[in-house]
Amino acid sequence: MNNEEHELDHLSASAETPLRDDAFELSDDQKIERITSSVRDILDTLGMDLDDDSLRGTPKRVAKAFVKELFAGLNPKNKPSSSTFENKYQYGEMLVEKNITLYSTCEHHLLPIVGKAHVAYVSNGRVVGLSKMNRIVDYFAKRPQVQERLTMQVVQELQGILKTEDVACIVDAKHLCVNSRGIKDISSSTITAEYQGVFKTDEKLRNEFIAYVGLQTEF
Repeated sequence: MNNEEHELDHLSASAETPLRDDAFELSDDQKIERITSSVRDILDTLGMDLDDDSLRGTPKRVAKAFVKELFAGLNPKNKPSSSTFENKYQYGEMLVEKNITLYSTCEHHLLPIVGKAHVAYVSNGRVVGLSKMNRIVDYFAKRPQVQERLTMQVVQELQGILKTEDVACIVDAKHLCVNSRGIKDISSSTITAEYQGVFKTDEKLRNEFIAYVGLQTEF
């Protein structure tokens, strides 16, 4: 891949996942049926014997995994509920949820992205359940993704839920499109960060968040 191709890989107009207007006109079952046929064609083209016991059910299994699991975050009906709670303790410092396990899929080669997300916010009078942050990361990860976009989507979603600009997210992940093909570098990882509100303007707070995270995660 030349430099121009690499740069084009990471161009994105916004933090929105690129979806067509008719993305949800088909039911999940209809999508599974279509994808099953497409996967069968791919394996057949590769010369695989689809009458073999091991392969006979693969097209359907792949289709169900795409629709129900790996890319379930594409469908808004799977979005986590957005309830919050009053900050009765009047806790006014930064809250950090670190080492949120992240499994996503690179939208350029449909290969796995595996890593950790670290999320922080400063309450503006409302707080969110700790597991909600994990669910938000998982929801936006479960779609064909670009890591930069994923990081921004997590921050923007929490800003909307908590009604505050003061949200930050760091993602540290390995991309199997780098690890298992192309350059085949198995040791490198990619780090992206999105800082908003006080995390963008207050260097001391931002550095405190980075120190909490540590960025020494092993996969």
